[in-house]
Amino acid sequence: MDADTIWQLYPTPARETPLTGLYLRHDLRQHGAALGRPFVYTNYVTSIDGRIAIPRSEGKGMTVPKDTANDRDWRLFQELAVQADVIISSGRYLRDYAEGQAQEILRVYDDPRFADLGRWRAERGLPPYPDLALVSGSLDFSVPEFLTQSGRRVVILTHGAADRERARRLENEAGQVIVAGERDVSGRQAVEALGRLGYRTVYMATGPRVHHLLLADDVLDRLYTTVAHRLLGGQPFSSLVEGELLRPAIGMRLHALYFDPHALDGLGQQFACYER
Repeated sequence: MDADTIWQLYPTPARETPLTGLYLRHDLRQHGAALGRPFVYTNYVTSIDGRIAIPRSEGKGMTVPKDTANDRDWRLFQELAVQADVIISSGRYLRDYAEGQAQEILRVYDDPRFADLGRWRAERGLPPYPDLALVSGSLDFSVPEFLTQSGRRVVILTHGAADRERARRLENEAGQVIVAGERDVSGRQAVEALGRLGYRTVYMATGPRVHHLLLADDVLDRLYTTVAHRLLGGQPFSSLVEGELLRPAIGMRLHALYFDPHALDGLGQQFACYER
């Protein structure tokens, strides 16, 4: 079995399929055009025992565990990111970036492994990078010049109780601050605001609390997960969703399931895709 080949387990019948291009073949941009509203999707890599993030070694903040992160999952992350009009992140991402603890989300122009994805965007007349939408209640961050100088739009989604002086400062730095909720950011209002700006494919690439607000308002269309075949244990940790109990529980249908036998020195991992 070729190293670039994985098993598609669902839909049946089971068959071999290439890893490269796997999520590009899902053609997410067709959904954004057909729905008449933004198509919202997200992706996480997790251990068997449900950990997506553990404390950093220096004790400040959380990070994806080295024992679950891997190049094969990272390839698929990039294939999802490249299909987006806008990527949702958070103020923490920019704080981490300023401290040298985060990197550009879409790596198609500084990593030769993903050069084909840069061509994929160019062939479709898309700008080099998706725009960036930052969800924040505290507004405790700055927008680095490299973002706005690269021609990307930076949109900040906050709530009506946020600090007005910080909002004015960020508006001067980034150009657009949108109130999407009264005392907390509303997932529905945030997605509706992105729709009014003309975005049709929205990739949520941040943590479990933003995931919760999208689920709670029933505006997440598709969830991708990678389950790396390792157990980590340990406290504290982050899981897929963090926040109040979802009432009612959010039901999702299995859209696709794959087994990658080559990852993690032969331990393997599963790629799953769920739909609302």
